[in-house]
Amino acid sequence: MKARKPVFYLLLFIATSTVCPIATTAQGVNKQIEALILAEIKDKNAPGGAFMVAKNGKPIYQKAFGKANIELGVDLGTDFVFQLGSMTKQFTAIAILMLEEQGKLSTTDVIAKYLPDYPNGQHISLHHLLTHTSGIKDFTKMKAIKDIAQKEMTPKMMVDFFKDEPVDFAPGEKFEYNNSGYVLLGYIIELASGTSYQDFIEQQIFKKLGMNDSRYATDRQIVPKRAYGYQKKENGYVNKTVINFSVPYASGALMATLDDLLQWQNGLNNNLLLRPENAKKAFTKYQLNNGESFSYGYGWHLRDMKGTPSREHGGSVFGFKTMAVYIPGADIYVAGLTNCDCNSPTKLVQDIAALVLESSSKK
Repeated sequence: MKARKPVFYLLLFIATSTVCPIATTAQGVNKQIEALILAEIKDKNAPGGAFMVAKNGKPIYQKAFGKANIELGVDLGTDFVFQLGSMTKQFTAIAILMLEEQGKLSTTDVIAKYLPDYPNGQHISLHHLLTHTSGIKDFTKMKAIKDIAQKEMTPKMMVDFFKDEPVDFAPGEKFEYNNSGYVLLGYIIELASGTSYQDFIEQQIFKKLGMNDSRYATDRQIVPKRAYGYQKKENGYVNKTVINFSVPYASGALMATLDDLLQWQNGLNNNLLLRPENAKKAFTKYQLNNGESFSYGYGWHLRDMKGTPSREHGGSVFGFKTMAVYIPGADIYVAGLTNCDCNSPTKLVQDIAALVLESSSKK
């Protein structure tokens, strides 16, 4: 037995020599991630945010900073529910593709097929709505938005609110980010599926993927572990401006947790909602009428990070800002959810993704 001890210790040394540097590297990256976050979210007694980094479908970093509720002094947790704002558009776009796969609609369909009285509806396709190339007036830029912000609106009422506004350009001429297009898509989802937008998203996406803490937003119903939203004024923080979520609707009215967002990303990666050839439509760069390409698919900005393709989208709604980046080539997913619209996580999440991408490329 004594003769074997040197061999045993040699094997132990070799094992620890190969494991320790990897563990040390991971710890080092996590410290760098945290340093980036703390440089932006400095006050632990103020609204903050929750952040997650996942690699190969599993979290490698998750942490929350600041308060979920300032009045009650409740700390944020990584399992708290945040309003997503425009990250909702990802779900709306995939819902359209799911209905297309079921044969209930086509992205080449024109609005007039579903809304015969829509102005110029025979020339505006679902593809134009999905890619923000429709030219329709964005309802969030209309002065009259303040008159309906707190009213209960049906999808038809929302469409009627903006449909007669002068268009900004002809369909397919330009890319210009547009919330009205996704409100129209939500209404078309209802008309094509025979169910409400809320029910379709909750039953056909959230339930299928096990996104148990995600839902259509509400300020009335009890939402366990809800992060409360804040805004920052000259004299300090105030509770967010109240809106009726029937107004942002399919363009920005969903809520979720970090874990549920990872379930969402993994579900897309594993083709749990769509066949690969159909899902690909969401992640394809398209062209304008003049042949010029632009960097938006269906519900995602399609960009490059250090020469590597990325899929990105953020969101902003009173009291909340959100951002998520997915790098398919390295299977890296980074999400940041904040509960003050004074804290934008956009650049922070992009910087974290770039850091993790660089670190993983060195291994």
